[in-house]
Amino acid sequence: MELYDTEEQQVEAIKDWWKENGKAVIFGAVIGLGGLFGWRYYQDTVTAGQEAASETYTQTVQVLAQNGVDAQTDVQSFIDTNKDTEYSVLAAMQLAKVQVEAGKIEDALKQLEGAKAISKDAALSTLISYRIARLQAELGQFDAAITELSTIKDASWAGRVAELKGDILLRKGDSAGAYAAYTEAQQANDASQTLQMKLDDLAK
Repeated sequence: MELYDTEEQQVEAIKDWWKENGKAVIFGAVIGLGGLFGWRYYQDTVTAGQEAASETYTQTVQVLAQNGVDAQTDVQSFIDTNKDTEYSVLAAMQLAKVQVEAGKIEDALKQLEGAKAISKDAALSTLISYRIARLQAELGQFDAAITELSTIKDASWAGRVAELKGDILLRKGDSAGAYAAYTEAQQANDASQTLQMKLDDLAK
């Protein structure tokens, strides 16, 4: 930084700097303010869109609860229309649950796979992967189910993942693998109370 001996020199230096840079400063300020107001408008628009999606989601879920799988066309329409929000993911999960209850396992699996593909929420994605693995196991897709479980990295799910893996291995006829998985599950913070019973059954 240059040092000036007198106030006059400082004033002259400021004037010279302003001549050279004043337009750029003003232009930058205008752009900055425009960006600020544009951002606020964008935020307001996004908020309004989210509120509308939230309200529609609530109505859609209510219709699903009342009409079950008969409402799946309306729910699917909501999902397709709101793919850029997590509400579509939640709606797909609700629809999958109803489809499972109606015995439509393959349809439910497709819903969950679609939900996982568009979800941007890590917690939801973990839950969806767990449910996908359960449905794959129900359909006899044991290897696919174990592969799906391996995508879950959240440590807070370690016990549930290992236990489900044990259940799947047991259904495959791999008792030793199941016992190892149940033992691993027992060491986790989210271990279930049924694990000891499963281990005892395998030990007989």
